[in-house]
Amino acid sequence: MTQMGPTTLSRRRLAAGLGGAVAGALAGCLGDEAPGSASIDTGNDEPADDEADGGDAIRNAADASATVGMIYALGGLDDRSFNDAANRGIQRARLDHDVAFANEEPTSIPEFETAQDALSSSTDPAYDLICCIGFLQADALSTVAGEHPDQRYAIVDSVVDRDNVASYVFREHEGSFQAGHLAGLVTDRDVSVGAGSTIPDERTVGYVGGVDSPLVRKFEAGYRAGVDHATADVSVLSTYLGAFDDPEGGYAAAAEMFEQGADVVYHAAGGSGLGVFQAAQEYGRYAIGVDSDQSRSNPRYADVILASMVKRVGTAVYDAVEETIDDDLATGSTTALGLAEDGVALVYGTTLGPVIPDDVRAAIVDSGERIVAGDLSVPTDPEAVN
Repeated sequence: MTQMGPTTLSRRRLAAGLGGAVAGALAGCLGDEAPGSASIDTGNDEPADDEADGGDAIRNAADASATVGMIYALGGLDDRSFNDAANRGIQRARLDHDVAFANEEPTSIPEFETAQDALSSSTDPAYDLICCIGFLQADALSTVAGEHPDQRYAIVDSVVDRDNVASYVFREHEGSFQAGHLAGLVTDRDVSVGAGSTIPDERTVGYVGGVDSPLVRKFEAGYRAGVDHATADVSVLSTYLGAFDDPEGGYAAAAEMFEQGADVVYHAAGGSGLGVFQAAQEYGRYAIGVDSDQSRSNPRYADVILASMVKRVGTAVYDAVEETIDDDLATGSTTALGLAEDGVALVYGTTLGPVIPDDVRAAIVDSGERIVAGDLSVPTDPEAVN
């Protein structure tokens, strides 16, 4: 497995507001570059909503049903993936329950503890809930939650063993199995739809991870197992970028895989995945997105996005807020969401989904039902896959 070095994050935004996703494109325009030399496009021709920079949440906190501090994962808002999914959850809580919230977007791991402590110490407003998005916040939260025992917290994507923390995790390997199952079925066929096509006789797929960690390796493990379930003798290429906000690195990694004959590349790399989509489009192959339906959040690349393995991150945020309002937050416990709970799912792309053959769809449904029933076991470690 190739290991790429980490990338230093280049932006920081501290936003407070009752509004929507934060603007800020990751990089320039597509242009006519040849494969291997492109700048990265965000995949959306429309400007991002700028409401979350408005600063109105704190002014309206006194009239709100609850005041929530949102601390996002590295890469920040407008990643069109993991963080944006969390933001949709707090936006829905605002609309349904008149919640006030503030957004904070650390750009390095040490800043997590700083942000958590600042919100925990705040008295104007005093936060009813501080919601920490991403597994890299766990160590800091364990410390901060111990120092602020009366503050309620939720963490999404990790477990923190504190009496005042509600933990939400996902069985990503289950949804990734279905992504791999789809990739394996596609690479085994002569496919030419949208802007992509498979290479006859290659039978190769790829996986691009963000930070190499046990959590992100769960995606790879499920993906490899799904590919193996679909068909024998398929090569799975894999690499880790060391960052979730490196679309140029995502492009380079996927381009190398496509050069080696990969028909489909699945990413679990946050904002870095934008580069995977651009490489797929330029090389005329296919990609599978993650966390959100990325054919919708990145419509420019919808003609190469077969599907996305969605995590209901927004649902976890929404549920934590709603339970806080009801004074029923399950602190000191862990909620696990998988296929059975609709916490993860394979969602077909808006453009390519309608042309995916019925027998492929039926096979994906069957594997999902077998996983839920316990008849099909999905590994969490890539080393456990043959």
